[in-house]
Amino acid sequence: MPELALVTGASSGIGEAFAQRLASKSYDLIIVGRRRDRLEQLARSLSKVNVQVVCADLSTDEGIAEVAQICARESLTMLVNNAGVAHYMPIAELPIEKANELVHVKVVAPTMLMRSAIPGMLSRGSGTIVNVAGMLAFSGSAPASPGGRAIYVGTLAQLVAMSQTLSAELTGTGVKVQVLCPGLVATEFHSVQGMDLSAIPRMSADDVVSASLRGLELGEVVCAPGVENPDVLAAAFDGSLTAFTSQTTQLATRYQT
Repeated sequence: MPELALVTGASSGIGEAFAQRLASKSYDLIIVGRRRDRLEQLARSLSKVNVQVVCADLSTDEGIAEVAQICARESLTMLVNNAGVAHYMPIAELPIEKANELVHVKVVAPTMLMRSAIPGMLSRGSGTIVNVAGMLAFSGSAPASPGGRAIYVGTLAQLVAMSQTLSAELTGTGVKVQVLCPGLVATEFHSVQGMDLSAIPRMSADDVVSASLRGLELGEVVCAPGVENPDVLAAAFDGSLTAFTSQTTQLATRYQT
């Protein structure tokens, strides 16, 4: 039975690179996105494998439900939750509909697609989930950035924490979970919001995919393609765990009057 991967946000950037790389490894594909013309063009270019095009809007409950049903129905080998939107704006100025879109695409959609895909993966004893977040997930303690991105950063941090916890939950089942955290990548992501980063060094989408697939082989739950020393990440997570385990049921002295 051929390998089958479902990739969201496949019409460009990292999602398109994932689809191309997986097709080169003989995966059949279900490619999901909002731009049918781009999806169909990609499908035509991947003529050596079976490709199903699904035009769905993951910023809506209806779009999420449609793709979730596919995840539950199909025997997925891999689920790549890559869909994203670029909304950098102070929270008080971000229109409600854009805030809703961002949370749906980066939090609700990955959650519901995983919830739909995992039972089948568990029954088959194997499967891989890749959640695409970003290094901004670790920037919560940084000074305020120009333009504002609190909601966006929060969604990425949620993906990291959920992926780590889910990976632990699925230990020994044959189902792997990875959260992929690239830095600046040469895609359309920033240009669609009028940001010109062409003069700034950026990683290619193809290199991001290479890191993800190699990271899966290495057993990495958090894959940071641009971080040379993995001990940096380990130290960050050890620090978080130290804070978590150091709590007691007693009120800390600094809060006592």
